[in-house]
Amino acid sequence: MKTIGITTTVPTEVLLAAGYQPIDLNNIFISEPNPERLVTKAERAGFPINCCTWIKGIYGTVMERGIDSVICVTNGDCSNTQMLMEVLKLKGINTIPFAYPDNPNLLHMQACLESLAKTLNTTVDEAEKMRLELERARSLARELDELTWKDDVANGFENHYWLVSASDFIGDVSEYEKGLNRLLTECRTREPYRDDMLRLAYIGVPPVFARDLYRFLERNGARVVFNEMQRQFAMPHRCNSLAEQYCKYTYPYSLSQRIDDILPGLKERRVDGVIHYVQAFCHRGIGDIVLREHIRLPMLTVEGNNEYNLTQHLKTRFEAFLDVVKRHRDKNPGDRSKSCSKSKKRS
Repeated sequence: MKTIGITTTVPTEVLLAAGYQPIDLNNIFISEPNPERLVTKAERAGFPINCCTWIKGIYGTVMERGIDSVICVTNGDCSNTQMLMEVLKLKGINTIPFAYPDNPNLLHMQACLESLAKTLNTTVDEAEKMRLELERARSLARELDELTWKDDVANGFENHYWLVSASDFIGDVSEYEKGLNRLLTECRTREPYRDDMLRLAYIGVPPVFARDLYRFLERNGARVVFNEMQRQFAMPHRCNSLAEQYCKYTYPYSLSQRIDDILPGLKERRVDGVIHYVQAFCHRGIGDIVLREHIRLPMLTVEGNNEYNLTQHLKTRFEAFLDVVKRHRDKNPGDRSKSCSKSKKRS
């Protein structure tokens, strides 16, 4: 299959139906042993210092990998993608714009899908067949999510990695299924985590220092049981059509729809505290004002840019936050102890 780069999650089923293998440029960038090198490549090409690291990383990845076609999401993602698309065009890259509708309206979403399908010389009917084929992989991702928060045998980073990887299924749906099946089999043999560990939610875009973050939290008695946007990338809801699936996908739409997804998740997963990650120079960071009005739990907002590992400053902030969360949980036990019936011993 011919590869095509994507700047964020798009209707993967349409791309696969058209004979393309989507490659999430964000995942390729952050998986590089030296991602800073790709950012430097973009800055040497003229990208400003005060531009989002993800945008620069995407550009560097496209040029480094020789990717000749990229779908750029121009509505419902990053406000800088429009200009990134212009620069890629200048460099001779075939760019295909895709815009989510302003609101998750089924008719409007259907029109967006039909437009994308026409551009890629396929049909929505063919993409619907692909949706059914992908249901197996998506159901495995949902099972991993449940093993994380309900059975407490999968860790936060495993949850993060496999859910965020559902944006492109690591470039090979079959390999994604095999790898996830192996992990699920292993998880089912594990002892659950101790119930006295703090239960955290991670909301916001995936962090640049993901691997360090989840491990650091677990070493300090806390674990992430709710990865908000990563879960959305995996399409957590079973739907009857592509239009419905991408209307229920909250990322491209208003903050109020994200909040309607977040608040029940915090309650169901018995979350003790919330980490909100915002990327430097990103418009989504302003949403922290709104989120704090609705979330009634201890909440830490962390801004990241090009720190690919946790700095000592960040570690100190997380340690202090975990102290606050523990004190709050101990003073306000609520119904958490009643809703947990398992005896958990794992450390």
